[in-house]
Amino acid sequence: MTARRIEPGEIFSGDAVTLRLVTLDDCTERYVAWLNDPRVNRYLETRWSEQTLEMVRAFVSSQLASADSYLLAIRRGAGADAGGEHVGNIKIGPILARHSCADVSYFVGERSAWGQGLATDAIRVATRIGFDRLELHRLQAGAYARNVGSRRALEKAGYRLEATWRGQLLGPDGWEDHVWYGRLRDDP
Repeated sequence: MTARRIEPGEIFSGDAVTLRLVTLDDCTERYVAWLNDPRVNRYLETRWSEQTLEMVRAFVSSQLASADSYLLAIRRGAGADAGGEHVGNIKIGPILARHSCADVSYFVGERSAWGQGLATDAIRVATRIGFDRLELHRLQAGAYARNVGSRRALEKAGYRLEATWRGQLLGPDGWEDHVWYGRLRDDP
């Protein structure tokens, strides 16, 4: 097994958020409520089944033990406010080591945090972690075509639209395209 490159307790700061590994202490009823909220989970794959605290704890445990994924808590506030409120998660992984690339996926569960640029900042920080700490060559993220907020966050974070897989995803309003964004280490 490969040694983990991010350790519990490490803090990564952006302009508006800090990221750190999600721990079992983050597994709360509030976290579960995010995953079961139809407005939050509208474009999450967790929407297909009712989530429980036990399921969330098992998922977080698996991510903490994973050799190729890092699940990070998005916390409101940067710098001196690094201990701010947990508002969502962002994941880097799975990492394909031979190809030096990984997926990035994320959600902001706390609705009071929507529209404040926190997802964009979290993507920027996760991208910096992926390139600088994990030494990856490429990061990529998929989104439902109608998920305008997610697409906008990726674009503001410097990701480019690279592909559209027509009619691949069953979205909340029917079949829709799956759009893929990417960013290379050398991109401006």
